[in-house]
Amino acid sequence: MAWRSCSVLLRLTGEDVLRSSARGGSRCPHSFQQRCGFRKAAKKPETKKVEEELVPPHTESSEPIVQRRTSTPNWDHQTPLGSPRAFSRLIKPLVFTVGFTGCSFGLAAIWQYESLKSRVQSYFDGIRADWLEKLRPQKRGDVRKEINQWWNSLSEGQRTVTGIIAINAIVFCCWRIPSLQRSMIKYFTADPASKTLCSPMLLSTFSHFSFFHMAANMYVLWSFSSSAVSMLGREQFMAVYLSAGVISSFASYVCKMSTGRFGPSLGASGAIMTVLAAVCTKMPEAKLGIIFLPMFTFTASNALKAIVAIDAAGVVLGWKFFDHAAHLGGAIFGIWYILFGHELIWKNREPFVKLWHDLRTRGGPGGGADGGGAV
Repeated sequence: MAWRSCSVLLRLTGEDVLRSSARGGSRCPHSFQQRCGFRKAAKKPETKKVEEELVPPHTESSEPIVQRRTSTPNWDHQTPLGSPRAFSRLIKPLVFTVGFTGCSFGLAAIWQYESLKSRVQSYFDGIRADWLEKLRPQKRGDVRKEINQWWNSLSEGQRTVTGIIAINAIVFCCWRIPSLQRSMIKYFTADPASKTLCSPMLLSTFSHFSFFHMAANMYVLWSFSSSAVSMLGREQFMAVYLSAGVISSFASYVCKMSTGRFGPSLGASGAIMTVLAAVCTKMPEAKLGIIFLPMFTFTASNALKAIVAIDAAGVVLGWKFFDHAAHLGGAIFGIWYILFGHELIWKNREPFVKLWHDLRTRGGPGGGADGGGAV
């Protein structure tokens, strides 16, 4: 059964080694910080201003939390629990999460509408192209033709996630460029203590510093892609995946603010947990296995329960090797979407699609003569 290829389930990695911490809430490994090329900067009185943005004036601290570029950044600073000023920093990420999720599903609905229209046109164009192809002499050794044949041999789900994998590979290569690492840390790692709060919630979903982390995550995504896309459709899958990346980052923000354990996080694990949880919820009796131990099998529902239990324990007990809050947030979103979200969001998209249809065909909601119904 195809589910054996998805058996890397138990090897699903965490957000990255950047989510780990050596001790006392530090989530950025020393080896990574050394490779980032930071230098020890002299203490300046002005750094107190940076601290005051996250810590009340009476809190004593001699090092800034994020902005200071040292060879070993100090992530041990904690915002007092229950501080209104601290939790007010979550308002902007919350608005961004809700707005981005709404836009993702709205654009996915438009994408599906346009795809249906283009398929009708391409059907007739394809008939003519097939007729012309028979008249042309067949080329041998054509690289483009070989690529097209490989591409057509993939499932729709595999073709859908190919772009995601390519973006992750490009971002991974950018981490290897020393001149870009300051920008990469600023925009491609999510940390509620950073000045940049919103854009990293999405960009960090495509960011991996470790090759093993990226390879494991992308393999899991590739393995579950066929089932997820066949279940949701290409457009809905992309909306769920992108929204899951932002929602899991927001869950990580909330946990870090609540516990005071700040630090950068990155990786596609939160979004992939949503895909995994959605498939396991929709197909609870499917058999899964461990890639290196194929003789051991278990149901998808039992695997999901085990993963959720481990991540919940990690959040409660403060385990720091993975960003368990992001994993748990992604899994909960995946379960919720299959049980309730699909009915509440995707099946109620018709009024929005009809509005787009009117704008597309009539030039406005009230203009034109006969625009027809929505596709």
